[in-house]
Amino acid sequence: MGVINFLKIISAIVAIVATTFIFPVITAFQYNETQMIIPFVVPMICAWFVFLAGYFFTKKELFKFTIKSSFAVVAVAWLACSLFGAVPFILSGCFASVTDAIFESVSGFSTTGATIFSDVESLPHAINLWRCETHWLGGMGIVALTVALLPLLGVGGFQLIKAETTGPDKGKITSKITNTAKALWIIYISMTVILFVALKIAGMDVFNALCHAFSTLGSGGFSTMNNSIAGFNSVSIEWILTVFMFLTGVNYSLIFYLVTGKLKEIRDNSEFKAYVVIVSVVVALITIIIGSSFTNTGDAIRTAAFQVCSIISTTGYSTVDFTLWVPAAKFLIFILFFIGGCSGSTGGGIKVVRWVVFQKQVKNEVFKMLHPHGIYSVRLNKKVGRKDVVFNVAAFMMCYAVLVVLVTFAGTIAGLEVFDAFSGALSMVGNVGPGFGALGPSNNLGFLPAGLKWVYMFAMLAGRLEIYTMIMFLTPEYWKR
Repeated sequence: MGVINFLKIISAIVAIVATTFIFPVITAFQYNETQMIIPFVVPMICAWFVFLAGYFFTKKELFKFTIKSSFAVVAVAWLACSLFGAVPFILSGCFASVTDAIFESVSGFSTTGATIFSDVESLPHAINLWRCETHWLGGMGIVALTVALLPLLGVGGFQLIKAETTGPDKGKITSKITNTAKALWIIYISMTVILFVALKIAGMDVFNALCHAFSTLGSGGFSTMNNSIAGFNSVSIEWILTVFMFLTGVNYSLIFYLVTGKLKEIRDNSEFKAYVVIVSVVVALITIIIGSSFTNTGDAIRTAAFQVCSIISTTGYSTVDFTLWVPAAKFLIFILFFIGGCSGSTGGGIKVVRWVVFQKQVKNEVFKMLHPHGIYSVRLNKKVGRKDVVFNVAAFMMCYAVLVVLVTFAGTIAGLEVFDAFSGALSMVGNVGPGFGALGPSNNLGFLPAGLKWVYMFAMLAGRLEIYTMIMFLTPEYWKR
């Protein structure tokens, strides 16, 4: 793949992101924030000028992606969009430094939701909308959006989708990857509209309903309120968001099967069944543990369900500060940091399917010790799984653990307590958002030194792209011809 073609596809992706600046611009007009118009309009025009110049004045040919080039496109695209998304932040004057602006953008696109602000309510409406919109763009995938919208560019998108999609086993739900990307984005947009309407009916105004629809469907966690969802003090809003946070942790392919009536695919899905069991059991246990703190059981169930769905889907909203709960309840929440959502969801983390594979393989190893001549395999979705999936899961979990350890070490060097640094590393790599201690849901990350913020930025992007896409560039083998 030539350099010119490489730059053309990157400029196309950035131009698509730039087009979505129209929403903050409209918001700026709506709230008479005229000073916020230039920070969005100027970079939007520049991005489209670069894209159109490259498209019309260079040779038009079909892009051919090798495995190496597909990973390069995805990694560079995410870096480019994160940097480009920070431009309005920088030009707005709302951020104390360029580092803070880029950190907020990376946190947004990676759907982590860790913020450097203590008072988001003081931000211009256009900036708050863009913060939440970055979650929405990053949730389903900016490369997947490009593949869906620009087939005329000749993008052979399957390799690109594989490099961006979460989970150990990637596939297509339709015969063509372009149609798959379109189908998933249509479902994604439809769910966003449904959530927006539901939140509006529940009492949010148009602006807050749109911001939180973007943030929730992207499993991000940015809010327009300093106290997150607790700031709305609404039972109905909490339940609506709980349901949708649960759904954002589900593989979107299953939602496609639900819409198309293929219910057997859902019933047989091993990961989904495990996900439902984990959520149900943890909600029940936390309800029992914290129940005495509430005047009625319904409030305890609502609070437990909201926080469990928020953390396992890696959305990161809060209605209470779970770090103030009794140790047993905090422990259960902490365990969810290691799990995350399902593969093919907008959630981060290790993913439920990898723990399912891990559990099944451990069971097989025990059986082999008891019956050495037996033949055992990992069955997923009532089908015999491929052997390489087990190796893939083992390698990924090792890389994940090493990255968490390294990021934890960086946190301790920056002065964080060991457990705070560990929870912060799990949060950044897993794209969760809040951590424990100094990084808890009631705090922000603005106090961290610039060096640690850059480490966290790398961790967030590596976690969103499932580690391999980012770390392979650090290996000599990648650069060999």
